[in-house]
Amino acid sequence: MMLSSELEGAIPLTEFFRSGGFSAALDTYAAAHGGTDRRAIASMWSLYYFSALAIPYIVARRADHVLPVAANDMTIALAEDGLPRALGLSGEGDWSDGRGANLLSFVMPLVSQHLAEIVAQLKTVGGIAPKLAWNNAAVYIDYAYNATQAGPAMAGDNWAARALFTCPHLPDGSKNPFHDCLRHEMDGEQTVCRRKICCLRYLLPGIPSCGELCALPAQRKQ
Repeated sequence: MMLSSELEGAIPLTEFFRSGGFSAALDTYAAAHGGTDRRAIASMWSLYYFSALAIPYIVARRADHVLPVAANDMTIALAEDGLPRALGLSGEGDWSDGRGANLLSFVMPLVSQHLAEIVAQLKTVGGIAPKLAWNNAAVYIDYAYNATQAGPAMAGDNWAARALFTCPHLPDGSKNPFHDCLRHEMDGEQTVCRRKICCLRYLLPGIPSCGELCALPAQRKQ
C-alpha cells in the first residue's frame, strides 16, 4: 500500500472493477498459473487483494492512524500475472485518538467505504458468493489484529480478534458480515483457528492447502 501519486501503473479502483479490468486480470492469472474454475481463480485473487488492503489498514489503526480506504478514492496496480501488486491511497491519512477503540469500530469504515463494494464486484464478475469473499477478508483482519496485540486480549482468552466473529452486529447496528467467519476449535489438545467457508484453493493446480485453517477436513492434511 502506497500513495497513488507514487504508484507506477496505478488505475482508479472503480474504473478497474467496472470497465472489464478485473475480468481481464482473472483471465491473466488463469493463463499464467492454470486452473479453469472461475470461482477458485477469483477467490485466490481476492486473497491477495484483501491482504494488501486489510493488513496495513489494521496495523495503522492499531497505531492510532486512519488510512483513507474509500474505494472511490483508491487505485490499484497489477503484477504481470494479473494479481494485485499494490493499492494506492489518495493521502497519508490522519491521526486518531485510539482510546476506547476496538476491532469492531476499526472495521466499520472498512466495511462501508470499501469492502461492501468489492465483495459485490467479486460476486458479479468472479462468481464467488459474498460469504466466501467476507471469509477471505476476515482471515487477514484476524491475522493483523492478533499480531499487533500488545498484551492478552482478556483474562483467559488469547484470541484478540474474537469479538469480530462472535458479535452479530457492528457498533452502528448494521449486520456484521464477519460474524462466525472464523472459529477456534479443539483438535486433540491443541486449539486451532478454522474458516467457516473454504477458499477453493484446492481447485487450483500447484496451490498448497491452507492446512488446519481449512473449512474442509479432507484438505487440512494435503
